Amino acid sequence: MSELSISDARAELANAITRAKKKPVTIVRHGKPVAVLITPSLYEKFVESMEELEDIADFDAAASDGDPSIPWEQAKKDLGLH
Repeated sequence: MSELSISDARAELANAITRAKKKPVTIVRHGKPVAVLITPSLYEKFVESMEELEDIADFDAAASDGDPSIPWEQAKKDLGLH
């Protein structure tokens, strides 16, 4: 990962964007990371991954909440979907 100070990022934004196409660029202030510049496609991958992880966590929470589940065959019968 590449690193760039805020003042350098301001002065060289076009260059920072070009660099971010190859690998993420960390923007630092006083030596500490404050932001990361990434491509839109990488951002979308991160968002999709987070959504999948949230879905898995929701499923796990629902599966462990103690409510009895209904077998699929019974649900189809109850709904008249034989």
